[in-house]
Amino acid sequence: MKEKIYTTKKNGMGVMLLNMALMIGYFACFINGAIILDGDNPNMMLGTILMIIGVLGSIIGWIPFLGLKVLRPQEALVLTLFGKYKGTIRGDGFYYVNPFCSAVNPAAATRLAQSGETVAKPEVTIHTSANGQTTAVANGSKKISLKAMTLNNGRQKINDCLGNPVEIGIAVIWKVTDTAKAVFNVDNYKEYLSLQCDSALRNIVRIYPYDVANDVDTTGDGKADEGSLRGSAEVVAARIKDEIQSKVENAGLEIIEARITYLAYAPEIASVMLQRQQASAIIDARKMIVDGAVGMVEMALERLNEKQLVELDEERKAAMVSNLLVVLCGNHDAQPVVNSGSLY
Repeated sequence: MKEKIYTTKKNGMGVMLLNMALMIGYFACFINGAIILDGDNPNMMLGTILMIIGVLGSIIGWIPFLGLKVLRPQEALVLTLFGKYKGTIRGDGFYYVNPFCSAVNPAAATRLAQSGETVAKPEVTIHTSANGQTTAVANGSKKISLKAMTLNNGRQKINDCLGNPVEIGIAVIWKVTDTAKAVFNVDNYKEYLSLQCDSALRNIVRIYPYDVANDVDTTGDGKADEGSLRGSAEVVAARIKDEIQSKVENAGLEIIEARITYLAYAPEIASVMLQRQQASAIIDARKMIVDGAVGMVEMALERLNEKQLVELDEERKAAMVSNLLVVLCGNHDAQPVVNSGSLY
């Protein structure tokens, strides 16, 4: 199913004024017919004809009003005639179409949430029949918005490639490009998009670890790399966008952008992973401190030898190195001890 433009002109105002004039004429015919029939010399045939014209015109005169359509900028209307697709009206203006054409938009009552739940409850009107049965009728405009819209599905709990549960949320900017595909190829293009976003998010997140891990291939080339959810957010978002686009192409939708809006470990392992990160940070910090301390000790020994301030044997050098390392690598301030004697 491909979109085709409904061939019509923006002549809604002219048709509306003409039809209003005709309705006034029908009303005048009815009044004049009644006056002729009630006159002193009634013309039964003329009066009857005028009244019939007035009554029939008033009964069917409202039908052309059904063909008046008003569209704002970035809106479209998909029209069918007795079940057959006739075309799509695009562009703002006041149109007149076949009054028997009906607009179709199965997602009219569906509201995609900007945050929180994926799909909000549709607005419905409850009708109660005489026998007590209730019927819910969905409300909503049949017009299709062509604007760029944002879908922010709720956070999902997904296992990364190492099996660690993470919570992640994405925001997807999208728009309708082919109204015929959106209306006729899928049952509800908004719900279809929401489900495809969830599916694509799970497919991509399962490829990556939360943090950089050893021997993990995220690109599919058979070589380990440093890709991760936290460190490669741009790459992950681009892959999610491409995955969603491939799934919604048949629904006439275009994915403009996808962004990760929330990323964290699941609550049940968050504290453990925090301790792991803290331990890793402490080890890295200690390694840096030790490297710096060794360099400072080495520099101190070299300077002492260059200046020939003092001659140190191996035992005294070892004692000095030990003292310097304790001072430089310790967590607390040094507590000096004055040695008034000798090492021997």
